[in-house]
Amino acid sequence: MTASGEHGKNGVTYADAGVDIDAGNALVEDIKPAAARTKRPGVMSGLGGFGALFDLKAAGYEDPILVAATDGVGTKLRIAIDTGHVDQVGIDLVAMCVNDLVCQGAEPLFFLDYFATGKLETGMAARIVSGIADGCAASGTALIGGETAEMPGMYPEGDFDLAGFAVGAMERGTALPDGVQAGDVLLGLASDGVHSNGYSLVRKLVEMSGLGWDDACPWQDGSLGAALLTPTRLYVKPVLGAVRAGGVHALAHITGGGLTENLPRVLPDDLGAEIDLDAWDLPGVFRWLAQAGGIAPQEMLKTFNCGIGMILAVEAGRADALAQMLGEAGETVYRIGTVTEGAGIRYAGALT
Repeated sequence: MTASGEHGKNGVTYADAGVDIDAGNALVEDIKPAAARTKRPGVMSGLGGFGALFDLKAAGYEDPILVAATDGVGTKLRIAIDTGHVDQVGIDLVAMCVNDLVCQGAEPLFFLDYFATGKLETGMAARIVSGIADGCAASGTALIGGETAEMPGMYPEGDFDLAGFAVGAMERGTALPDGVQAGDVLLGLASDGVHSNGYSLVRKLVEMSGLGWDDACPWQDGSLGAALLTPTRLYVKPVLGAVRAGGVHALAHITGGGLTENLPRVLPDDLGAEIDLDAWDLPGVFRWLAQAGGIAPQEMLKTFNCGIGMILAVEAGRADALAQMLGEAGETVYRIGTVTEGAGIRYAGALT
């Protein structure tokens, strides 16, 4: 019996099932220039192989310890998909991984991404990967591989998901946190908005407000959607500079759980912190979110970064020099408190 109908003599193809291998191959070719601009010492192979190679000796390491991190962008993707503004969510993806790595004292070396969708739209996918490359280039990290998964029936039309994987290294004996003690000064680095945590609540509050993504933003110029898609700030290069200068005892990336949950992760069990909420002004986006939901200050502090995206616990005698160094590197630095005897985070002042 011979095959008949629209599939012809070759029978049913993978494309008939909704997977376009040719589109995937085209995407790899499209993104090779983006990956190439992230190349750094240590990279041994480009895209297209079954695995990616990296030479730690060529990267300058003698006795390295590897550090790995993985993360996603969360439901911030929903806003990007609904508005069509997908060009910068790749920066969020990179930042969520590499900002975590640097907290261990590690230099991020290379990055891999996982992009999954129901039907591959190469133009949109290339824009997303270009954003990933932007984040990698800004953090000195090589984009050396990834996976594009076209999975019909798994995602509604136009939807996609992202995950990222970063690997870094440090010389043996240089891991952080290390040497944290009572009296250490806490330096807070300003965030660039909500970053990539708490967006399920953000979306609920926007829905409650009755505003749409294209409506005017209540706290700054431009649309609400564009403001909420401001990328997560990349702290890698300035913070690594501070670590190498000496006097940094710990770093805390302020992500899900806010200041309340993340700072204790890098403090010894018998130490806590006192934070002066008057040391910085609450950015407009957080004032609006708090007002829109009637959210209490304590809830804000354990949900959002509230304007502080990274905290450094530093030797008191080095605090001024490190603050100046970070400022000269482009960071907005606040002296937000001190490490104290006794566990727990204590707040003074008002979150305004």
